[in-house]
Amino acid sequence: MTEEERQVIQKRAQYFVQTRPEKDDTDLELALLTIFEQNPQAQITIFGALGGRIDHMLANVFLPSNPKLAPYMRQIEIEDGQNLIAYCPEGTSQLEPRSDYDYLAFMPVRDSQLTILGAKYELTGENFFFKKVYASNEYIDREVSVTCPDGYVVVLHSKDRR
Repeated sequence: MTEEERQVIQKRAQYFVQTRPEKDDTDLELALLTIFEQNPQAQITIFGALGGRIDHMLANVFLPSNPKLAPYMRQIEIEDGQNLIAYCPEGTSQLEPRSDYDYLAFMPVRDSQLTILGAKYELTGENFFFKKVYASNEYIDREVSVTCPDGYVVVLHSKDRR
């Protein structure tokens, strides 16, 4: 950002933190860490994190890979109008149907046997096959249960452009 933009933001912001450009965490990671430090129960929806540079987009999609953010993964969502990203930690999670999205996809971050129950296309020990992304699933008016024995799952809710 330009110096002029920084001054405008600093003047209007209730809280302003400036860091060095050279750092280990992204700006978004630092912002989230600051928020959770001040309010550990915060529920965060992030807008504008999926466009632009692909390295930043991927860092944003995999925010819980940062061990300092992992404990807060259930409290973070990323939305862009057509997609909503949420996270399920290791273990079993229940997902409520979302009428504002048509499709549901799952991206386990580790090579572990994912179980999906209650969705249109279930995945169990009997029909398991490994993929990086289990795409184009759907809610069928009931809760979906996702079990991940290791790591976490990126849950993608999406809809077609209208």
